[in-house]
Amino acid sequence: MRKLVTLSWLLLSPMAFADGETHYQVSFDNAVHHEARISATFSDIENQVLEVQMSRSSPGRYALHEFAKNVYNVSAVNSMGQPLKITRPNPYQWHIEGHDGEVTVTYTLFGDRGDGTYTQIDRTHAHLNMPATFMWATDHEDRAIDIEFRPFDAQWKVATQLPQGDGGKYHFTAPNLNYFFDSPTELSNHQVRSWQVTSNGRTQTINLAVHHDGIDEDIDKYTDMAKAVVAEQVKFFGELPEFDYGEYTFIACYLPHVNGDGMEHRNSTILTKSSSLDEAEYSQLSTLSHEFFHLWNVERIRPKELEPFDFLGANMTSSLWLAEGFTTYYDRLFIRRANEWDHEKFLEHLATIVNQAYFMRGRLYLTPEQASQLATFTDAGTSIDKTNFKNTFFSYYTYGRAMGMALDLSIRAQFPGKSLDDFMRQMWLDFGRSETPYTPDDIKNTLVKVTGDQRFVDKFFTEYIKGQTKPDFSALLAPAGLTVKQKDEESAFVGKVSFDFDGKAAMVANQILVNSPLYKAGVEQGDQIVKLGRREIRSKKLWNKALAQFEPGDVTTIEYIQRGHTVKKQITFISDPQVEVVKMSEDELTEQQQAFLIDWIGEDTVEEEQQEAPQVQPLPVN
Repeated sequence: MRKLVTLSWLLLSPMAFADGETHYQVSFDNAVHHEARISATFSDIENQVLEVQMSRSSPGRYALHEFAKNVYNVSAVNSMGQPLKITRPNPYQWHIEGHDGEVTVTYTLFGDRGDGTYTQIDRTHAHLNMPATFMWATDHEDRAIDIEFRPFDAQWKVATQLPQGDGGKYHFTAPNLNYFFDSPTELSNHQVRSWQVTSNGRTQTINLAVHHDGIDEDIDKYTDMAKAVVAEQVKFFGELPEFDYGEYTFIACYLPHVNGDGMEHRNSTILTKSSSLDEAEYSQLSTLSHEFFHLWNVERIRPKELEPFDFLGANMTSSLWLAEGFTTYYDRLFIRRANEWDHEKFLEHLATIVNQAYFMRGRLYLTPEQASQLATFTDAGTSIDKTNFKNTFFSYYTYGRAMGMALDLSIRAQFPGKSLDDFMRQMWLDFGRSETPYTPDDIKNTLVKVTGDQRFVDKFFTEYIKGQTKPDFSALLAPAGLTVKQKDEESAFVGKVSFDFDGKAAMVANQILVNSPLYKAGVEQGDQIVKLGRREIRSKKLWNKALAQFEPGDVTTIEYIQRGHTVKKQITFISDPQVEVVKMSEDELTEQQQAFLIDWIGEDTVEEEQQEAPQVQPLPVN
């Protein structure tokens, strides 16, 4: 029996713990001020000095977050309750010596950001990302963990992938630190919808735990949509992975005081958004689809550079264009294939992909592999100095999905009967099912295995993954009967710009993109535009009126104030390069194009015609 820190803890929680395991106890008595009081007991300590720390990074993230900044009131005692000396060798570690083989560290944690990376504690919930919440001890990472919560509200329930312990509904366990830190936990008065999925002879449970301010009808409608997307993804891979405890849990918080996010974990995922299900018209479905696809791609089909995960440093891989980008490509494609979107809505989405791929300025500076490596600075990493990332970086999420679409369409056109679907399934069979981390060469070799064409694969990687070639989506979409056309060829355009008006001049509020007419004229964020041509600019209306006087190709003078200096430059108008994706008319569309489109994105069906999903056919065993 461990001697706990205070008599009140002992009276409230009289239980024995296995030798060597780590035990946490968490109280939320001061939740209204975003505080938790946490005790961590480490026993069978083999080193003279116990080294404990807060993590600096978190699973699913690639940047540093320095969670120790929210920890204070740190104290430590031995097994007899006697105080121990603590020293702090660096900002995120504490050293404790003079112990008797057991140490209980107690500290206060502040948390008020509800998303997939941080922790939020208030009267409505305790939304816990484990690395942001719990200290851990060096050399104790492989030991079993026992945790007991004391909720702020008696109505609070627990949503987590952690297995239930023997001490009641607030008692949980973990086999080791890695699993514990990969197990986000929500304590709140949430609602749960559950259903079962059978594949490869296994029946497993999917839970959707939703903390929100809506009504039952909202959750029921959202659950039906989630079921459809989950079924489509299971059909795609041919099987569900085997969950460690037979369950997978979506932990969803849709509340005004949380931040929008999604974060995948081994048998669960975090979904957060500040708008309600009803208000957002269930747009949260795309994040749910994205994170569930990560169940295969990233959680099990995993880049080798991310193994083992470093909780004390940044985690870098060159393969996020596949891990995150291909997942982003498929998240909305599954919504379309599940018939939660119709063709028209999906074509609007395709236009977004094409526009982002064409007009991301970072493509001029980076390859997809290089952009992946910059995740340590861009994946929720923060700094106070300005960067030029708007021009020199592109998101491996959005550009990666464009690479996924380009590769998918290329395979479908050049290798009839094959697609990117076959590549992802092969990656699952060769690496995901056995949880063997893959290398960049493994990606290429698998693509060769699927297509049987080394030259095709080498060309694609040379030009698009290791190179900076822009996909020709006009040619790639033509076999599907889709046309890429410029939306507006007649209106004068100088680049995307927004203003803060002070009544006299227009202050540029956004970063100006490289190679735009404004950029070539020397305009920068923070400048005040005084005149465009002969017109003074004092409002958005006057700006639009000034633009309306010109056509693409016209030249005029722009006058602006830059850091106290008045500048006059010539500016040449262009047409807005934004495009749209349009389906050919039924008269123009050939049978081959119609078949290509349907095989790719599925066929529109009305709800009344939808039938029960077919039984999942198991994948072959290698």
